[in-house]
Amino acid sequence: MSRTVSSWILGSARNSFVLQRRGRLYSICIPNRHKIKWKLVFSKTLLYPAGTCSLDNTFSLRKAFRHTSTEEEEFSFQLSPSQINDILRAGELSHKILDSSCKSANSVLKFESNQLASNTPIEDRRSAATCLQTRGMMFGVFDGHAGSACAQAVSERLLHYIAVSLMSRQTLEEMELAVECMKPVIPILQLHKHPNDAAYREMTSQYFESLRVYWQHLLDLDIEPGFSLEEAMISAFKRLDSDISLEVQAPQENELVRNTALQVAFSGATACVAHIDGVHLHVANAGDCRAILGVHEEDGTWSTLPLTRDHNAYDESEIRRLKREHPRSEEKTLFVNDRLLGILMPSRAFGDVQLKWSKELQHSVLENSCDVGALNIYHYVPPNYHTPPYLTAEPEVTYHKLRGKDKFLIIASDGLWEMLSNEEVVKLVAGHLTELNVQKPQLAFEKPVNLGYLHNLLLQRKNRGITSLDQNIATHLIRHAIGNNEYGEVDQEKLAAMLTLPEDLARMYRDDITITVVYFNSEAIENYYRNNE
Repeated sequence: MSRTVSSWILGSARNSFVLQRRGRLYSICIPNRHKIKWKLVFSKTLLYPAGTCSLDNTFSLRKAFRHTSTEEEEFSFQLSPSQINDILRAGELSHKILDSSCKSANSVLKFESNQLASNTPIEDRRSAATCLQTRGMMFGVFDGHAGSACAQAVSERLLHYIAVSLMSRQTLEEMELAVECMKPVIPILQLHKHPNDAAYREMTSQYFESLRVYWQHLLDLDIEPGFSLEEAMISAFKRLDSDISLEVQAPQENELVRNTALQVAFSGATACVAHIDGVHLHVANAGDCRAILGVHEEDGTWSTLPLTRDHNAYDESEIRRLKREHPRSEEKTLFVNDRLLGILMPSRAFGDVQLKWSKELQHSVLENSCDVGALNIYHYVPPNYHTPPYLTAEPEVTYHKLRGKDKFLIIASDGLWEMLSNEEVVKLVAGHLTELNVQKPQLAFEKPVNLGYLHNLLLQRKNRGITSLDQNIATHLIRHAIGNNEYGEVDQEKLAAMLTLPEDLARMYRDDITITVVYFNSEAIENYYRNNE
């Protein structure tokens, strides 16, 4: 991106028609396979503002680097390489499950994750956890809209709901007995979190009580031998969404808790969660986050295996589903301008009670609340709102039995997929893996090791560019997603410009991006098949 193009971006933003009040319309600059064109469209968020998670400022770009308005007189797109790296790497998270020298049956080798904000604060969230009372690991990506509140709540709670759904009756009874005897409850998950990950600490008691009511419900069902994994994931998604709806309707004396519940319910979030247990991979998806597998074929080529489909107006199955659920008289108004009721891009999501509740219930809850305007909650009933609910959080669950050639799983919010195709993402991860293997330091030293030898080794590593390579694959993907030129190479000037875009302009060019990449232990997977032939 040349300075001329950088100046054009700024000039276009200052001169374009952008209706920013309450987030109704945005003039969005849409990357179209390396070409740029302007198009006036609805914002991805709802046409009405909902909750904003006031406590969260996680992973927003550092103010020293990012402008706050296109109206600033001193405006520069310049960043040094170290400043670019500081911004891109601020949200990095990685966790190694298995030491490379150790033999283990764990099919997950490690995972790497990162986030980059476009919105202020970022509306995406992520979760990763090891199940302690059941088997397996879980990874989730959550894309919020109309604020970050719902995504925050779902990221904190959903994995617990899935874990509880998978527990044996005996474990649930032990947990219930512990609560009744006022003893500590056994830990359910070991969370793998970034130090700056936000949390609704004031909601801990409320959230635990709702989870307890859920496991009491599971005990009442008296299902033996319990849910299948697919049933557990579906039950957990639906129950959490129901709890979000019920919590905002319940009387609450604590004003902070009541306001948070309002913000969570009146904002929304899509969710994609993977559960991995040995060779068994289940992915539950509601909305337009996406999960794909990178597959290394026998001939050395790489292929892509999609595990989800985007739930939106571009998916024929979703259109047919909604038409089945509503009267024929509404067929032409279910999707307007490729949005649900002309408002929301995804057709499945948590929260968003404006598209689930009756008009009367919405009015009753908001009328009995405090100043909802101060919480950025706006009571808006769309036209042709006749037979709610129009939106569901029920996920679509995909099962895949891992093979030795399945090398990695990528889960990401739509901010990545808007910039790169499935095939481009797999190619980048595969290329990064190859590069890392080539650039691994030599472990076999000459004997005796002398300073001259070590010096030459360091020079060789430096000449290969090892110091400039992103060690975190999610960072590598984000760098290419926002910095690629028409040749698929990172343009440093374009990258700097995209990172310094002010808050009133950034959303026109890119969405929040959240990525988690899970690497599989091929040896453990192949051992499974050898031992079970």
